[in-house]
Amino acid sequence: MDIKTASALRRLRLVSAPEAVSFLLLLVCSVLKRTTDFNAVPAMGMIHGILFILYVIFWADAWNRAKWDLKTSALYFVLSVLPTGGFFAERKLKREAENALIASRARKEGIVSA
Repeated sequence: MDIKTASALRRLRLVSAPEAVSFLLLLVCSVLKRTTDFNAVPAMGMIHGILFILYVIFWADAWNRAKWDLKTSALYFVLSVLPTGGFFAERKLKREAENALIASRARKEGIVSA
C-alpha cells in the first residue's frame, strides 16, 4: 500500500467516529426538541452535515485510491448513513490498515513475496 492510499484510509478512519457521534447527538437533540424547549437541532445539524460531507469526500478518495470493489465501497457508504455505522467503519478500517502494515513488513523482511 502506498503512502497516498494509506493517508486516504486514515482520513476516512479519523472522520468516521466523530461523524457517528454527531449523528447520535443529532438524534438526541431531535428527541429533546420534541419533548422539551431545548432546541440544538440547527447547530447539531450543521456540525453533522459538515462531518457527513467530509466522510463522503474521504470515502470517495479512499475508494479511488484503494481500488475497492463495489461491495466494499457500498458497505462503507451504508455505514455512514447508519447511526452507529461510523464506529464499525472505523474499526474495520483500522484492522485493514494493521493488516496492510503487517503485510508490508513481511514483504520487507522477505517472509512473503508479493
